[in-house]
Amino acid sequence: MYSAVTAHPNLTALPGSNVLQQIVNGAEAWALSIALLGAFVGAALWAVASHTHNHQFAARGRMAALISAAAALVVGSAPGLVNFFEHLGTQAK
Repeated sequence: MYSAVTAHPNLTALPGSNVLQQIVNGAEAWALSIALLGAFVGAALWAVASHTHNHQFAARGRMAALISAAAALVVGSAPGLVNFFEHLGTQAK
């Protein structure tokens, strides 16, 4: 059976698409910068709290560093994941 609905993503098809791309690029840069800052702060808190034998704050610092690393992983891999699933979706019949 022939499908009447099709879609062909084109980043330049609409006016303002270049501005949207700049916003996405800027948001990704900000998100990665914030994740890096979170990793620095978490690691510093972890180190200082461990040195002062404050186990509760050491655990919070460790968690902050790990969550920041996971956030950077998600932000960095998001375009690839979206493209992968978009390609997978085009294969559906």
